[in-house]
Amino acid sequence: MNKTGIVIILLCFLAAAAVVLWERRKTRKTMEEIERMLDAAMTGSFSETNFDESRLSALETKFAHYLSAAEASSRNVAQEKDKIKTLIADISHQTKTPIANLLLYSELLKEETLPASAKANVEALYKQSEKLRFLIDSLVKLSRLENGIISLTPQQAALQPLLESVVEQYAAKASEKGLSLRLQDTDAFAVFDFKWTAEALANIVDNAIKYTEHGTIRISAVSYEMFARIDISDTGSGIPETEQAKIFARFYRSKAVQEQEGVGIGLYLARQIISGEGGYIKIASVPGKGSTFSIFLPK
Repeated sequence: MNKTGIVIILLCFLAAAAVVLWERRKTRKTMEEIERMLDAAMTGSFSETNFDESRLSALETKFAHYLSAAEASSRNVAQEKDKIKTLIADISHQTKTPIANLLLYSELLKEETLPASAKANVEALYKQSEKLRFLIDSLVKLSRLENGIISLTPQQAALQPLLESVVEQYAAKASEKGLSLRLQDTDAFAVFDFKWTAEALANIVDNAIKYTEHGTIRISAVSYEMFARIDISDTGSGIPETEQAKIFARFYRSKAVQEQEGVGIGLYLARQIISGEGGYIKIASVPGKGSTFSIFLPK
């Protein structure tokens, strides 16, 4: 091969290398631009106002359009959440007064001298008004939690004050039914939102009282390396194994307990709160012997 041929081959090689290098630089530039777009999208500052289509590759162009659509969708979701927040607030406000009036007038009627049949009707009216108030309150709490209107603020704290507040809240109700509500003192700590964790535990304790005819409800806590466990045990009717996976579903009520008061929201709300704090709930139950709900909270 003569020198001219060698030079031509070298020139072709250099040209090919230059093309490869140019393509690599172009690819790197494209990836850098996509990374910039992603960073802007994650901070909520992405915009196509300075969009230079002559500078961007086809991939960058499509990606920019996608991020622009995602940004618009995110704004729509935020607007819908604001509408839901307003609607929930309106429902809560508009129903609070009439329900309070129903309860007030029912109580006034109960103090009147009435025939036995009328007294029974007034008592039924009062109980149904109470049930309606509980249902509306539960639905409002549930809607706020599910739509992110309520933000949980977990902090590390001792469990003893939390458990004492729940026992104090339900001691009278347990006593009226002839049940013993006992708390075992603990020095365990966990990371939780006091108000909403108390709500979750209260729902479980309320269920334990509701479905226990005699015996004791015990509350205790134990500390592990990564979690603290709260146990709420009762000597009630128990839950069949076939239903244990269903009881945390929204509005689920077993056929065996449908004659009892309740709407099937309490356990669902409890699980939503605990999972929102990075914890979880387990259940162990034997029909006829009772149940133990174990709440695991991160430390």
